[in-house]
Amino acid sequence: MTNRPIIVHGLEDAKTAIAVAAQLGCPVTLRSAPGAAAYLGPQVFRDMIAEARSGQKATNVRVIFDCGDDPGLALSALRHGPKTILIDAPRETFDKIADIAAQTGARLEKETDAPVLDLLESDDPQAQVRIWLGQGD
Repeated sequence: MTNRPIIVHGLEDAKTAIAVAAQLGCPVTLRSAPGAAAYLGPQVFRDMIAEARSGQKATNVRVIFDCGDDPGLALSALRHGPKTILIDAPRETFDKIADIAAQTGARLEKETDAPVLDLLESDDPQAQVRIWLGQGD
């Protein structure tokens, strides 16, 4: 199944996405909200995802932490465990942080135009996630 990231804004969003992915038997990619590093912090996001995963059927959960355009927040996030960091930075800055990330077993990504499901104002997140993940390859 192709990568179909889901932006989660809280514990319930994350629980819903993981539960639906487990029911469908597919992996899921959870992204923090855009620029979440500025107000949420990597530890809170990490703990939120860990809580969402507890008690759920086993499924492959990939996590991406969005640091906006702030290199300092990206470096801080690397010290707190996220394995994939999203940052919008100039090429030279991106490359330097990517090198540091690689040394810690993490990786850096840039925002792309690839579709993403944002659960911010969803009236029925479970249905939306089911449709989103069920769209297949």
